[in-house]
Amino acid sequence: MIKISVLIPVYNEQATILACLERVRAQTVPGVEFEILVVNDGSKDATIERLKSRPDLYDRLIDRPANGGKGAAVQDGLRAASGDYVLFQDADLEYDPSDYAALLAPIVDHQAEVVMGSRFVAPKQTRVFYFWHRMGNSLITLLFNLVNNTTFTDIYSCYLAFKRDLIDPSRLTTFGWEQQAEILTKAVKASRVWYEVPINYHGRSYAEGKKIRAHHAIPVFLTILSQGLLPKR
Repeated sequence: MIKISVLIPVYNEQATILACLERVRAQTVPGVEFEILVVNDGSKDATIERLKSRPDLYDRLIDRPANGGKGAAVQDGLRAASGDYVLFQDADLEYDPSDYAALLAPIVDHQAEVVMGSRFVAPKQTRVFYFWHRMGNSLITLLFNLVNNTTFTDIYSCYLAFKRDLIDPSRLTTFGWEQQAEILTKAVKASRVWYEVPINYHGRSYAEGKKIRAHHAIPVFLTILSQGLLPKR
């Protein structure tokens, strides 16, 4: 059995967190066992109360006393993970856990070390979302591919799975949205077998709680460039 640590950072997601966890807990993939880790990043709404009311939906809950940002929550989750692989899951239901079987197939079938879920490679369903988000994502992905000699189509999808031993959380230097670029760069440099699979996407509008803004792209570009200059492990 391959053990997958599903890492779910949460901040002010009282409306969706239990539904998300129910969907994650319902997943079964032959040859795979799941460890569900939830990191509450100092939520100010009723998220933590709802989490504590359903301990059957996760294997471990880390309750951070103050909000440190998604990157800090991810670091805590990586330190606690015990799986062979780590899989990121957002709590907002933009991404559907029913895609786990497809996402993990390259790991089970081909011993992939890194798997990226792509919203742009023929998914069955994708909600139409913001044009400038798509353009920003395309530029970020293009820069990443140029720097790392890869052919990803969507490096800022939530669904990223990688061998846990590729990333040492104590050596991560970023804590904001740019952290995914750092993690993916480090994982690619330390491995040889990478895959990408289509996933469905049900994006939220800003009115529905979407958090990312245009200014978050600047540190992402800088992180891709700075991490790309570092030697391979």
